[in-house]
Amino acid sequence: MDDALARLKKGTLKLYALEKELPPEEAVRVRRNFVEGESGADLAALGSFSIGIDRVVRRNIENMIGAVQIPVGVAGPVRVNGEYAAGEYYLPLATTEGALVASANRGTSAITKAGGADVRVVRDGMTRAPVFAARDIVHAKEVADWATAHFADLTAAAEKTTSRGKLLSVTPYVTGTSVFLRCAYDTKDAMGMNMATIATAEIADLVEAETGARLIALSGNMCTDKKPAAINLIEGRGKTVVAGVRLSDDLIRTVFKTDAATMVEVNYRKNLIGSARAGALGFNAHAANLVAAMYLACGQDPAHVVEGSSAITTVEATEDGGVYVSVTLPAVQVGTVGGGTGIDTQAACLRLLGVAGGGEPEGANAKAFAELVGVGVLAGELSLLGALAAHHLARAHKELGRG
Repeated sequence: MDDALARLKKGTLKLYALEKELPPEEAVRVRRNFVEGESGADLAALGSFSIGIDRVVRRNIENMIGAVQIPVGVAGPVRVNGEYAAGEYYLPLATTEGALVASANRGTSAITKAGGADVRVVRDGMTRAPVFAARDIVHAKEVADWATAHFADLTAAAEKTTSRGKLLSVTPYVTGTSVFLRCAYDTKDAMGMNMATIATAEIADLVEAETGARLIALSGNMCTDKKPAAINLIEGRGKTVVAGVRLSDDLIRTVFKTDAATMVEVNYRKNLIGSARAGALGFNAHAANLVAAMYLACGQDPAHVVEGSSAITTVEATEDGGVYVSVTLPAVQVGTVGGGTGIDTQAACLRLLGVAGGGEPEGANAKAFAELVGVGVLAGELSLLGALAAHHLARAHKELGRG
């Protein structure tokens, strides 16, 4: 360690090169000690972790100095009546927000008492949208028309790069001399961004060669990745999930201490009118809370909470005096293989849900996981709407959020 630290200080050894000379755990320890010396900060707490890091330093992170730990709780069991996820589940939620797990747990209790939540994946396609420069608007239309007419050729080019991914569609958009090709893929059990990016690079090469358009960027922001965007809300990105449950007025009074009519009005005035007045892309109470907590627990890319939070919550009165509550999540971007899903602690949470690794048939596990995310969001929406309707929100946070 002393030799490595001395070389780091001299600049003859770079931080990123430590793994080339030392075993991963030793490299992480040396790097942490060096940063401690340079910054004066005590980083010892980052050095305590249970995950095996041989894979992590190769696939998940660079310049690793340790790990932060996020508490994980469970909500449930919750009854799920999905096409891919069916049965009772404990939902793992990683969060530092007091009251969140308790709130979700109350929602799962109501769902189970009601007989379970119905949930379906209604669309599935990970997108990447390169942008090309045309000579003029006539050329731009020619490029778009060529892409539409040669879908089979684009498919052959894309699928050379993957044994599992399938190109589903290529949708052209023209803005002046800019041509965007929004490519959508079936990525099976992978979240699929890397798969889509690599395949789209082959498509871009073919488009350049055949049309004379210049590739400007492999991502032209019409994908749209990790940014709020109406196109994801309308057309979907990843998996579009809908989940719903029918609650009687008696159940609402028992679990949420309010009534069906009040819950309808709270959702209407808060989630619909309030969100519209604010110009929001998401019309929901706090979908991001549950999306983030499940993504963190299960090894998903946390930045995709941006798209996952663009959800719509509806509460409709039923003829029997109850309500039908549903959530629509147009852009759930999840996978059960690749990315952070192989990290020990995250893999354990996926095993808890019964969706770790590849599914049978391929893609089934990722779709089941997406359904469970939808049910988690539904549980969270129910509980928060109930707390607001009963004017219990501040009390709950005072009791559970402050300790």
